[in-house]
Amino acid sequence: MSQKSAGPEILKMIELIAKLPGFGPRSARRAALHLLKRKDQLLLPLADALADAGQKIERCNTCGNFDTLQPCAVCQSTSRDESVICVVEDVPDLWALERASAFRGRYHVLGGVLSPLDGVEPEDLTIGMLVDRVKEGGIREVIFALSATLDGQITVDYVKDQLEGFDITITRLAQGVPHGGELDHLDEGTLAAAMRSRR
Repeated sequence: MSQKSAGPEILKMIELIAKLPGFGPRSARRAALHLLKRKDQLLLPLADALADAGQKIERCNTCGNFDTLQPCAVCQSTSRDESVICVVEDVPDLWALERASAFRGRYHVLGGVLSPLDGVEPEDLTIGMLVDRVKEGGIREVIFALSATLDGQITVDYVKDQLEGFDITITRLAQGVPHGGELDHLDEGTLAAAMRSRR
């Protein structure tokens, strides 16, 4: 889309949409046009929802989930097993496990995985916060539910080393998660089976 065919507001809208995962310039233009054609039904309610989310939603200081509550609703729930922490790469993985109703303990979002090639080091993740949570006591098991990739395995090995010496059981997801797979792309049944078959 050229500068002459659209005003700066539309161009800015397309530019921002194109930064979302799964969008490129062409799909961003289509999405922007779709929103503009349905201004009252989609564009304005979406703008309001985004503004509301921007003001009210923040990361949980305990687990790293997104919520309007501090700590988040998952951390505040009294029906969950406080002695088990499931370590996930990012928030979509936490949400995927919640959709599958596969886990009833606490979570810890690392914020990514270690990746020497991409420059992601231990201090870039919330590994220290996880170790502090285990140090506080009351934790009997830490479950690693990271993607079955090389970087995921490197991260598991590193964090296991940091947790050495604590009286806890360390497990990870087993069957059901394909090598190279990402949790957010798996169906609920696969996730539930993997959680039940952890080792």
